[in-house]
Amino acid sequence: MPVAPSASAGAPALVADYRRLVELCPVLELRLLDSGEPDPRAADGWHSGARLAADESALAAVLAGAEARIADEHGSAPRPHVTASRLLHHYAWSACLLIAGPWHLSRRVPAVDPADLWLHAPTGALALRPRGYVTTPGDVTLPGHVTLPGDDELRAELRTAVVAHLGPVLAAFAGPTRRRDRALWGMVTDDLASALWYLGRMLGEEDASVAAAEAVLPGGTLPLPGGADFRRLHTPDGRAHHTRTRLGCCLYYAVGPAATACLTCPRTSDEERLRRL
Repeated sequence: MPVAPSASAGAPALVADYRRLVELCPVLELRLLDSGEPDPRAADGWHSGARLAADESALAAVLAGAEARIADEHGSAPRPHVTASRLLHHYAWSACLLIAGPWHLSRRVPAVDPADLWLHAPTGALALRPRGYVTTPGDVTLPGHVTLPGDDELRAELRTAVVAHLGPVLAAFAGPTRRRDRALWGMVTDDLASALWYLGRMLGEEDASVAAAEAVLPGGTLPLPGGADFRRLHTPDGRAHHTRTRLGCCLYYAVGPAATACLTCPRTSDEERLRRL
């Protein structure tokens, strides 16, 4: 279980982190909720991670929304398990960014309960109510937050927070995605590495983010079944490019006839990666 931080102590610092995250990451469509603001309503299409994990009608609603978005973008609806895999990838990647982002920016690991993160079925947008965080003794921005002795413990807390948030959601998506535990946790491993990598590129600090992802995901940290495992490819101009091979396929190639496998997909050879680079 993750460390339980104080809800009141963490929110102001985390709000600043999340505002910076939104500024840095154009793909992150996030609404931050104030402490006194009402929860987003299911009647308006908002469903929390906790509700997705417990309510089949909520899961059906977000899957229908994802299917409609894919059909609108690609001209036809994909097979149901493809829709479910794409939606789970979107949710898991976003949750990983929302947990790992403040850690990478400020060495704060937020407590993101599934009940505090909402997904908007029609658009895929997110809403988050920031609460407490865990940090190291060097962070003295506010009294009352929980501290851990050092960076190793904080990285372990980050993994624990990701697993605690996504575990119930994975269980709900297992049937619709037709994936078993190892494949589901493999997707989370991939999305945590990818989220940190993406943030580093947005910061202009790719090497640092790759090193951070490898430190968080060294391998052997079950239920996350693998490591970040970055490597470099060299293009003919002599430049080195970071890459990795996902533990599993996110099925983007299956959303429509014009879609291709991702650059880090197990289906994509190094020769094809070099051609695209």
